Amino acid sequence: MEKIESFKIDHEKLEPGLYVSRRDKMGECEVTTFDLRFTAPNREPVLDMGALHSVEHLGATFLRNSKRKDEVLYFGPMGCRTGFYLLMFGRLSSEDVFELVSKMCEFILSFEGPVPGATPKECGNYLEQNLGMAKYYTRRYFNELKKKRFTYPE
Repeated sequence: MEKIESFKIDHEKLEPGLYVSRRDKMGECEVTTFDLRFTAPNREPVLDMGALHSVEHLGATFLRNSKRKDEVLYFGPMGCRTGFYLLMFGRLSSEDVFELVSKMCEFILSFEGPVPGATPKECGNYLEQNLGMAKYYTRRYFNELKKKRFTYPE
């Protein structure tokens, strides 16, 4: 069985950044998957579940209300809890979405009040939210994002 693309990345060298994980094409439709790597895998603690969940809710809310909302297919956490995947229509580069991801971080950092979608009617695990820690991890990531790590390590 062929190894999937994300398992071909050397996670021992991977640092926080904004990477093109893969591009998929069917007919004329192309989708770019971005790796928003918040923590260094296997060297830093993973995001705690409440923070991960809050970043997911806030990030998805921002992206689906942004000027580029029609390009966004999906935003959600990685199973390893070291970051998030952002899927967008088009053949895009990390530079193409840098401003969008930066604005998402600013939105999360400035957000006050109840986390959107965190009610029993809207979410299957609404109680597991942690806005304070979501801001902590987002602040760390935003500082790393400014270093513009856009290429996976060799």
